Amino acid sequence: MDYAQILAEIEAECRPLLTQGQVADYIEPLARVSPNRFGMALRTVDGETYTVGDAEQSFSIQSIAKVLSLALAMQLDGDAIWKRVGREPSGTAFNSLVQLEAENGIPRNPMINAGALVVMDAVLHTSPLEEDRLLAFVRQAAADDTLGYDAAVAEAEYAGGHGNRALVYFLRYFGALYGDPERVMEAYCRLCSLAMSCTELCHAFTFLATGGHSPAGKQVVSPRQVKRLNAVMLTCGVYDEAGDFAYRVGLPAKSGVGGGIVAVLPGEFVAAVWSPGLGPKGNSLAGTMALELLTTKTGTSIF
Repeated sequence: MDYAQILAEIEAECRPLLTQGQVADYIEPLARVSPNRFGMALRTVDGETYTVGDAEQSFSIQSIAKVLSLALAMQLDGDAIWKRVGREPSGTAFNSLVQLEAENGIPRNPMINAGALVVMDAVLHTSPLEEDRLLAFVRQAAADDTLGYDAAVAEAEYAGGHGNRALVYFLRYFGALYGDPERVMEAYCRLCSLAMSCTELCHAFTFLATGGHSPAGKQVVSPRQVKRLNAVMLTCGVYDEAGDFAYRVGLPAKSGVGGGIVAVLPGEFVAAVWSPGLGPKGNSLAGTMALELLTTKTGTSIF
């Protein structure tokens, strides 16, 4: 498979979409990012990496990091997290208060904001060194000790994250949190501020294509947990656009409002794309098209 040629074709075909969409202007550092950026990387399970465009440019991965915190929670405490959060698609916006109230404080899934806050609370409760433990897990998964948080993004989200603060206190009201809401909020904002390039994202998510092994060959999570993480990504990873994304792309994936999307074909490859212009559901327009073109041109999907 000539992945280098395929990625070059994808970049050319996606360029017209870069003038469409809207950057996440409600987070100040993200509002300053040019919508004309486009990068894509693909890493095979054999360790071959192919890139195009701005694939080496670091960006805020935002909600993509929810997969990593969920993987850590499962590593630390097995299936206990599923007593506190569901596994069904939300069908509503990723920051919905209405759904959380209607379902008595049990988030529909761990990929929406309320669910990710509960997951973060579980990590804090299970691991006293929560920040170091989370970052250590991310670095282990990627086999890269240079990865870290973007302090400016974390501070902006903590200061201006009124919707997420409402969610975390609503969760506390329903008895769904073990810890202090502000501590959970702060840790969640750090999580979302993780910065990576497309290439680094491919490394960090390699374990989901290899049965749980990092690029360095270390077992990050079990094969059983890999299956469950990929399933949640497929059904819940792109919010209330999961059905359309599965129809068009056919891969487990997770998006973030920073414009990134990472997708996995188990046993074959991990692909990551970054284009900051978002559609109405909060997913990258060009990124979604790029991944659709990838599975179309390669004739691959999980279906």
